[in-house]
Amino acid sequence: MCCQAKNKYQSPKYRLVVRFTNRQVICQIAYSLIDGDRILTSASSTELPRYGLNVGLKNYAAAYCTGLLCARRLLQKVGLDDVYEGNDEIDGNVVSTQVGKTTYYVDEVDEDKRPFRALLDVGCKTTSTGCRIFGALKGAADGGLDIPHSEKRFPGYDRDSKEYDADMHRERIFGGHVGEYMEYLEEEDQTKYQEQFASYIKNDIEPDGLEELYEGVHEKIREDPSPSEKKSFSPDKSFKRKAKKTIEQRKADVQAKKDAKIAELEAEDDE
Repeated sequence: MCCQAKNKYQSPKYRLVVRFTNRQVICQIAYSLIDGDRILTSASSTELPRYGLNVGLKNYAAAYCTGLLCARRLLQKVGLDDVYEGNDEIDGNVVSTQVGKTTYYVDEVDEDKRPFRALLDVGCKTTSTGCRIFGALKGAADGGLDIPHSEKRFPGYDRDSKEYDADMHRERIFGGHVGEYMEYLEEEDQTKYQEQFASYIKNDIEPDGLEELYEGVHEKIREDPSPSEKKSFSPDKSFKRKAKKTIEQRKADVQAKKDAKIAELEAEDDE
């Protein structure tokens, strides 16, 4: 992913970098230069409260929203957001278009402007079937990016029968698995339900309202994917650091401690 052809000057391969922390999902579009990586654009699930999502900022549905936000933000930056609007009807299927011998993973390919291609960068994460990384990939692909992929790692794919259940994947994108678990705990264990889904209860989010919630988030992201304005920072100028002691002052402090210890030992000897 970092190698570049010698006969293609300044034509780097772009990467969709997806990383997970304990609290958030981070998606970046990066490319490599000889002295390190450059970040073209980035998005984080901590931005999703701007679009109405205040809970579950690291699950599969949040990863999809973050990938969608990163894709729309990038295409807006490079001027392709009107040409490649992505997939509005989310059904979980893989979208692709064949042009000559090349396969593009978008609905339609414009004659003048090719889609923006990026390769998925998973880092050290295990790429098991149903992993949240592929939620971010699906979100970026539905957002209009050309990312080579197949359905073999999406939720709903059965490796033994080699069949793909797109409806199961769609349910995961809209938080259906979270809603099912909420309903289960609400019936079986109220104490655990109150603890585990305290933030959902605080925001008046019901299990049957998750799909509508995520639909609204997707619409708002498409309306305005631009990053929020940076908050102005004003330092506290009243704080002043203590001046460092000079070498003479430090020697005097050491000598004072020695004199105090000597006086203490002398007092013990007199007793």
